[in-house]
Amino acid sequence: MKSSTKLNSLALALALALPLAAQAESNISSVNVPPGTSLTTNAHVDFSIVIPKILFLRVGSAGAGIDSIVFNVPAASVGNTTPIAGTGGDLTGGVVTAIVQANSGTVTLNAQAAGALLNGAGDSISHSQITTASNNPNLPAPVLSDATSANVTLTPTAKLVNQSAQWTYSYSNSAVVPAGTYGGVNVNNGRVTYQATMP
Repeated sequence: MKSSTKLNSLALALALALPLAAQAESNISSVNVPPGTSLTTNAHVDFSIVIPKILFLRVGSAGAGIDSIVFNVPAASVGNTTPIAGTGGDLTGGVVTAIVQANSGTVTLNAQAAGALLNGAGDSISHSQITTASNNPNLPAPVLSDATSANVTLTPTAKLVNQSAQWTYSYSNSAVVPAGTYGGVNVNNGRVTYQATMP
């Protein structure tokens, strides 16, 4: 019985103390002073703002869609070194939107391919035959290869990278190659993956 009474008393004391523990800081200044004399007191609040690291990369259409760039070479132009413009891309005409945003320092950007473009008949065209021109020198496109490209380094300003560009793809058309469709929608090494990295 005594133990139960002590527990009830302790619970009551804790219940009364909890509201006091949760209160913000407050002070009162009270002293007998002549009329017209001001009083001063202080209270404090501590603020924190937590900003997460962000790294955003877009090449082509926004969202989950994957753009397809197609180069249709006219029969009379095969291998004549006249570059061939692409079709497709979110901006059409073989042009895509490129955006990199980051808030924690230098960003490196590369492009990764699983090998040369294949036509399913034993023939290939190197990804290096596809060139990429950027309209923003601060966001150059990685030079495509049949593996992982060399890194492009994006230098931050005050730790921030916020660059956008239009990348225009062309097929160099520098050699006569066997007929066929090389690459495709995630087949025959047609897909290139762009990757951005930030410390």
